[in-house]
Amino acid sequence: MTPDTPGPHRRDVSPKPKYIPGEAPPRHFADEELVWTADEQRQLDAFRAQYPTADGAVMKTLWLAQRKFGWLAPEVIRLVADTLGLPYAKVYGVATFYTQYFKEPKGKYVLDVCTCFTCQVCGGYDVLHYLEESLGVKAGQTTPDGLFTIQEAECLGACGSAPMLQVTNGPYVHNLTRERCDALLADLRAGKMPAFESVTLPQDEADLGGNRRSDAEAVTTYRTPPVAETLH
Repeated sequence: MTPDTPGPHRRDVSPKPKYIPGEAPPRHFADEELVWTADEQRQLDAFRAQYPTADGAVMKTLWLAQRKFGWLAPEVIRLVADTLGLPYAKVYGVATFYTQYFKEPKGKYVLDVCTCFTCQVCGGYDVLHYLEESLGVKAGQTTPDGLFTIQEAECLGACGSAPMLQVTNGPYVHNLTRERCDALLADLRAGKMPAFESVTLPQDEADLGGNRRSDAEAVTTYRTPPVAETLH
């Protein structure tokens, strides 16, 4: 796929045009693309019915839009606002508040490497720098083939299995090492997403029979985190 190939996940690699604040931003999707399918409309109706006002459905509708278009261009945010009958500014505020909503094109796989305090002292930056070297791009950048985007993330709530990362707002990959990073990249290149892995604590193993989640695809036990080689 070339950068000009039509499709919801195409990447805009052209120089970013400059425009004066207050003017309409550059468009990335044509009007004929900015429509919901019948199935999507049924999902939207279900979202709206779950809440007393349309405001409550804004986050789920943004998620649906991001899955459909790959990222939330200004005109996609406008579509969500018009769909829910909300002011554009309100929907824009939600989309820009959460980093999980993509406001620019990303790679097919977004690697959010936790570099918050616990992961940092356990090797978060070691993992980040190794991925940068392996993929030839820096944090915040996307590989030329459009496959990977690397990002730093604040705490992802898995301090006990540091260092770790999240793949495209989805599964966590725990207890990262260089070897595990290599295996992850190889699997993703082959189109294989990591399994949902449950990390159990020693007392869970002893007193609760191990994993307490019935939907986990893989289970690993707690291990002592490493000590970082570098803190930045």
